Amino acid sequence: MTLPDIGALFKGMSVTLREMFNPPVTIQYPEVKKPVAPRFRGRHELKRHDNGLEKCIGCSLCAAACPTDAIYVEPAEQTDEERYSPGERYAARYEINLLRCIYCGFCEEACPTGAIVLEHQYELSYYDRRSAIITKEQLLVPPPAPELGTPRAMKDPGNLYSAIPPVKGGVEA
Repeated sequence: MTLPDIGALFKGMSVTLREMFNPPVTIQYPEVKKPVAPRFRGRHELKRHDNGLEKCIGCSLCAAACPTDAIYVEPAEQTDEERYSPGERYAARYEINLLRCIYCGFCEEACPTGAIVLEHQYELSYYDRRSAIITKEQLLVPPPAPELGTPRAMKDPGNLYSAIPPVKGGVEA
């Protein structure tokens, strides 16, 4: 029979006694959210350019880099009348199965345009398996709102995809 290491026993007891006198740290979770680390990888988002076009060009490199096959991209050709992204193609269908995803960030690293980004949202819960598959419409960030107060924005408030030039001296440029 071997005797316990007395030094390790006292060291462990000193940690326990020290923590006994520290006040408990309690965060009221639903009301107060704990800030996450800057490099935290949470829910995915598909980003847009400043003019409202999608950054995703449908290259499927994110799907190829995904080790769990959680990403499905269906590319499609676009025309001048129907323009979704600045490239020749766009992602007609983009889905991520969050039950398969391991949040490794390989999709973010593989994307040449910076379209897919793992943001800081960590409240992910689902009642059924189908709702864990996130579609393109759920992933896309809303387009930027037009500048309010400029004469061009007042004339055409429905055109969210056009870039609004600044007004100089009250006259449209």
